[in-house]
This record gives sequence, C-alpha cells and structure tokens, in this order.
Amino acid sequence: MTDIREDDLAAQRALLFSEGVRESQEMQTAVLVYEVPIRLWHWMNFFAILALFVTGYLIAFPTPSLGGEASAHFLFGNIRLIHFSAGQVFAWGFLARAIFAFIGNHTSREIYYVPVWRAEWRKGFIAMLRWYCFMEKRAPRFIGHNPIAQMMMFGAFVLPSLVVISTGVALYVEALGQDHALRVITDSVFRITGGSLQTHVWHHLAMWIMVVFAILHIYAAVREEIMSRQSMISTMISGWRMFKD
Repeated sequence: MTDIREDDLAAQRALLFSEGVRESQEMQTAVLVYEVPIRLWHWMNFFAILALFVTGYLIAFPTPSLGGEASAHFLFGNIRLIHFSAGQVFAWGFLARAIFAFIGNHTSREIYYVPVWRAEWRKGFIAMLRWYCFMEKRAPRFIGHNPIAQMMMFGAFVLPSLVVISTGVALYVEALGQDHALRVITDSVFRITGGSLQTHVWHHLAMWIMVVFAILHIYAAVREEIMSRQSMISTMISGWRMFKD
C-alpha cells in the first residue's frame, strides 16, 4: 500500500484526478484527506444539525398541549433550550471551520468556492455527472471533494448556513428586548429580509435546503462507498481515503 500525504498536491492530482488510480490490481493507495479538526467538526456538526432540525420543526409546528398544570412541566422551554444550545454549537463551529480553512490542507478549503473557471474542474464535473447517471462503469476519483460535491457543499451548505446563522441570531436577539447590545444585528437582518415574519421564512427555507442536502449527502457517500471502490464514510473517521484498485 502506498501512503500519499498532501506534501505535493500537484503530484497527487496528476495521479488520482478524474481518471483514477493506474497502479496494478494488487496495489492500494491511501491518501490523507481530512485532518483531525475537520473530522471532529464534521461529526459535531452532524449532531448539532440533527438537534436543530428536530427542535426547529417542533418550534414551528408545536405538539398538542400537555395535560395538567403548566408549572408541572417545561417541555417547550426545554425544546427551545436544546435548539438555542445546538445553534451556538453550529454557529461557533462554522466560524472555527472557516478559520481552519486558512491553516488546513487543500481539502479544508474546497467547500468555500466553486472553481468553474478551471477546465480541469469542468471536466471532472461532467465525469461525475455521467457517473451519477450510471453512464460510466468506472468512478472518477478525487483526493478531496469531487466537483459536484464541492458545488453542493458551497451552494447547499455554506450559503444556507450563513442564512440560518444570521436569521437565527436575529430572531434570538429579537426576543431579548429592544435595548439589547446585539439589537443592531437584528435590525440589519430585518432590514434586508423585510421584517420579523420574512426572517422566519428565510430561516425555515435555509433549513429545508440543508435537510435536502443532508439526505443527498448521505446517499452519495453510501453509494460511493459501495460502487466506486474507494472509502468515503470511513474516511471521515480515519482521515485516510483508500483507493482499492
């Protein structure tokens, strides 16, 4: 097995990009793709988004009232507490992830831009599109995110995350009162969206975009793990991507 680290990215791309690994059938190649901070953020983000979606749905569509005195339970208050706590984890994690993109490896920066101006990227995009449409027998191989995944991460995760965080903070601060120090954030967001009600709409819309993305993301990862003969799910645990032939 050959271990390739990201000391020479150009050589790695020349070896693995689009056309796949060209070694003998007996040889495997392992590439260090995701560093420890990225893997920790990924799984922390997974649980935060899961908690945000479930509690956010219950906040938008509350459960029927519980029987007995209101003082005997605090269900909705606990739901809001979980939602706000998960939101803090998500927001600060998103900021830390963006900062790490400046100091991490090349893969850590791929989700923040879509290089459509590169002929190599467009070639890879078409190759992946053909693979996803079952028009190719052999999967294209990439060190980090393939072009379609890169585009989806940017358009259906990064951008909606900015909307969710900004509108979520605005709605949270709104409930704290007019004299709160962060009220300037609320006023700015409300000015852009058109008011509190429209901010709720944008918050929910961005959430649903991220939910659909998460479903497609899980499907694509499982599909590639089975069909492409390269590790996907285990890569986000160990950090190493294994190319099996």
